[in-house]
Amino acid sequence: MKNTTLLPRALALAAFLLALPAFAKADEGIVKAPFGVLPDGKKVDVYTLANKNGLIAKVMTYGATLIELHAPDRKGQLADVVLGFDNLSAYVKGHPFFGSTVGRVANRIAKGQFTLEGKSYQLAINNPPNTLHGGKVGFDKVVWSAKTQKTAVGPSLLLSYTSPNGEENFPGTLKVSVAYTLTEDNTLRIDYQATTNKTTLINLTNHSYFNLAGRGTALDHTVRINAEKYTPVDENVIPTGKLAPVEGTAFDFRVEHPIGERMSQIGNQPEGYDHNYVLIGRANDLKFAAKASDPASGRVLKVWTTEPGVQFYIGSFLDGTLTGKNGNVYEAYSGFCFEAQHFPDAIHHKNFPSIVLRPGQTYRQKTVFQLLTQ
Repeated sequence: MKNTTLLPRALALAAFLLALPAFAKADEGIVKAPFGVLPDGKKVDVYTLANKNGLIAKVMTYGATLIELHAPDRKGQLADVVLGFDNLSAYVKGHPFFGSTVGRVANRIAKGQFTLEGKSYQLAINNPPNTLHGGKVGFDKVVWSAKTQKTAVGPSLLLSYTSPNGEENFPGTLKVSVAYTLTEDNTLRIDYQATTNKTTLINLTNHSYFNLAGRGTALDHTVRINAEKYTPVDENVIPTGKLAPVEGTAFDFRVEHPIGERMSQIGNQPEGYDHNYVLIGRANDLKFAAKASDPASGRVLKVWTTEPGVQFYIGSFLDGTLTGKNGNVYEAYSGFCFEAQHFPDAIHHKNFPSIVLRPGQTYRQKTVFQLLTQ
């Protein structure tokens, strides 16, 4: 019996690869091509990874950013399931961290202030009154060095960046690497590693916005989050320090249900989820974090991570002013994020897992996104 589901996937993949520019270079199962030039003259490349099932991931060196992720639906038809832009200039102009690697410290630091080993530091306030995702020029706005490599599970792109001492006023020279690996079981694995020569803070994550339908609202997607507790926040989206139970609240996603079903019960403005969940499982173990499903296409996203938390954000601050790939206008709730991370503002809460990294230690994190159909 012929497999009629695989045929559209194979044809779509072949067409995609044939459409790549003639100057693209294949190396270790990865295709490289120029993506543009920054105002300061630095060149930016994009790398395409593909597997035999039709899954295609594209990562650019600016911000170590996932710019495309093409996944088949239940009929084998491909769609790009992450938000982003067709060109480099749109990313440079400014965007809400579409697909970016964010750091040194993902999420918020209250008032941009912290004290480390008796010294106080003031960071840029880029999300008043707080610091968000590393400051004005975080890891999402620098060009990373790239190296392709072949692994036992599939092609991998290793991106590296050295953040000098004092960058965005963080202490220590921090050497960071992020590896994107595409496997034959339809997982995009992201491995992070970092070392420092001076005590500093670190909390890295990938900030992809997913829409498993490829366009439109994500509010009808169903979501499950493997957490019994979350971290409530104040009016400035800073955790209060409490670990509150999700049971009996709008934050309970232990049983999969539509994103928009209980959203109005939260009472925030703009209305929606932008909260950190305390994942069930031991620290540093790779554990199930979350699942999202699109009933119409049958696409399913599953997430595993070694991190203690995941920020569930549903794009409530998108307002229709950005037009992305294929002319998609990004209105509120056009995509959702599962940001695997340590807890927001952890430096100010002793009961939160520490984000302090010292000389001689190695920061490691692994997050896995798997795309399936049902």
